[in-house]
Amino acid sequence: MKARQLLAPALVTGLVLFVAPQLMLLQAASDRSVWVRLFDPLYATIFWRSVAMALGTTAATLLVGFPVAWALVRAVPEKARGAFLLLVTLPLWTSVLVKLYAWVFLLRKGGLLSQLLTLLGSDSPSLLYTTTAVAIGQLYVELPYMILPIYASLERIDRSLIDAAQDLGASPARTLARVVIPIAAPGIVAGCVLVFVPSLGSVLVPDLLGGAKTAWLGTLITSQFGTARDPAFGSAMAFTLSVLTLGAFLLFGRFLAKAQE
Repeated sequence: MKARQLLAPALVTGLVLFVAPQLMLLQAASDRSVWVRLFDPLYATIFWRSVAMALGTTAATLLVGFPVAWALVRAVPEKARGAFLLLVTLPLWTSVLVKLYAWVFLLRKGGLLSQLLTLLGSDSPSLLYTTTAVAIGQLYVELPYMILPIYASLERIDRSLIDAAQDLGASPARTLARVVIPIAAPGIVAGCVLVFVPSLGSVLVPDLLGGAKTAWLGTLITSQFGTARDPAFGSAMAFTLSVLTLGAFLLFGRFLAKAQE
């Protein structure tokens, strides 16, 4: 009975904040025609483009975040790690909207990156309102959420395991692949979840850095409740996104369970 009582607040919270909104979305999208429209090639293209961007963002943050977390553990003295972790979390203290407007000034024509590209002889110096700008913005916004869980996993690694592997003749690459990554797998999986899920339905980054040239899943759903005035179709897409997010959680949860075995 005690266990059930302890679970009651979590169950109530889940019902109120997740199940009830999903039921409201289903009620709003009761017309069968809105579900048929989801299979339109136009919307399918937007969906797969958004999935590809979310996967690309996850891969990019992992490629950048893992070396940063590894450097914090191996190269930074223990007394100084707090200061470096503060630098990692510092962008989280500022509003995403403010940070993205800063990127607008950096990426627009005449901005810092535009001037650098001009010096390199680029014919199209403005990166603003392009897929590249969206990718840069996603990487910048999501990177701390990849670094922190990986750092937490790497910090718990017993250094004697690495020393033992090297004493047995393992190369640095082999030590990384056979010792470090398996132990850090829970942090890697957690980081992938924290990056992939919000990236899939991102609204602010595509809206401010991508402009109106290319549609993304998050901005498309938002427009259905605003300018398009089609809440039924927007509800159908929002419910589909929720199902995909839940599926991603379950999939990453299985990887996490295997990593912890």
